[in-house]
Amino acid sequence: MKLKNILIVVNDMERSIKFYRELFGLQVILDQDGNVIMTEGLVLQDAKIWKNFIQRDLTPKNHMAELYFEEPDLESFVKRLEESEFEIEYVNELMEHSWGQKVVRFYDPDGNLIEVGTPVGS
Repeated sequence: MKLKNILIVVNDMERSIKFYRELFGLQVILDQDGNVIMTEGLVLQDAKIWKNFIQRDLTPKNHMAELYFEEPDLESFVKRLEESEFEIEYVNELMEHSWGQKVVRFYDPDGNLIEVGTPVGS
C-alpha cells in the first residue's frame, strides 16, 4: 500500500491555490471542479462538497493534523510570509528547538495547521 495524497478542506479554492502556489511553489496538476490536486501530493477539497459528502460539521483549527514542509532557508521563507498579501496567524513564530531545528507554525487561510522547519537528518 502507498499513501498517495493528503486532502485538506478549503472555503475559497482560488485563494487557497494562490496561497500554496505563491508561498510553497506548489502547482495545480488536476482541477476536478471542487477537488484540486497539487504537486507534492496536496489535494484541496471545496468545503461545501466535503461537508455534503461527510454529513458533519467542519472544524477549522482543530489541531489534529498539520502539513509539514522543510525549507533550508527558513528566515527567507518567514520574510516571504510576512510580505505576502495573506494575513498569517501564527501558532508559534520562528523558534529553535533544543536539537537545533528551526520551525514556524501557522494556519493557512482556512485554519489548516502548517509547520515549516529546517531539514533534519538526511
